Amino acid sequence: MNPFLSFLIRSTVAIPSAITIWLISFFTLNNTFLVSSGISLAGGALIYWLVSIYTGSRFLKKNGLTRKEYRYIKKNLDEGKRKISRLHKSLFSIRHLPSLKERVELLRMIRKIHNMTKKEPKRFYQAERFYFSHLDTVLELTERYAFLSAQPKRNRELDWSLAETRSTLSEMSKLIESDLYRVLEEDIDDLNFEIDVAKYSIKTVTDSVNELGGNNVNQTSKEESKIKSEQASEKNSEDKGPKYFINTKIEEKDEVKIPLSRESKDKDNDRRFKE
Repeated sequence: MNPFLSFLIRSTVAIPSAITIWLISFFTLNNTFLVSSGISLAGGALIYWLVSIYTGSRFLKKNGLTRKEYRYIKKNLDEGKRKISRLHKSLFSIRHLPSLKERVELLRMIRKIHNMTKKEPKRFYQAERFYFSHLDTVLELTERYAFLSAQPKRNRELDWSLAETRSTLSEMSKLIESDLYRVLEEDIDDLNFEIDVAKYSIKTVTDSVNELGGNNVNQTSKEESKIKSEQASEKNSEDKGPKYFINTKIEEKDEVKIPLSRESKDKDNDRRFKE
């Protein structure tokens, strides 16, 4: 737990309690000012201690650790903090600009591991190789490199050793990165599990929607088929009823010739003669 936050919680509870105890002792019990002050300080200290025990027990229970395990982890975390401070000083005392970015990244990963294990001490067991091996190696290499690179005169052998040290530090950076991923391994597994659950939920919802849509389509098709069958039945019933035909054919009538009188015949002959 964050020491400052823990101190703030204990003080927030202890100080008002001490003031309340003093007021009760002085005004209610009619004790003297010094006696009330002594009782107030004793009560405030007791409450501070009890809150400290409570918050510590809750923190250990949350991380699944015993007090013995936590003391062991805290001892190594404090030692690791001192080593990181030395490493920070050594890394930035090296006057080699091309490797500056790599050194900054190395220090960032180391601090990330330390901060995570400090916040959640149970992660220390995933970072044991880092604290007991890799951190010491990186610290030793950087301190030696900083010391040798600060020498005013160099020869070929010294330059070769410095180059070899830089190469080794690059390889150590990869090991530190693997340590960081090892510490985050449980979080990555939890994230993958949540992703699988989310995908399954999405698939289930999608299948349900598709199934519902398919049922609606089938129902619509059935209704359309029913309507078509009803229309066909009505048509068949109409075809089976009596049929009436209207004959629209106009029959041609034969021309009837009316016989002409004798006088008419003469007029007709005269007209033809004139033509």
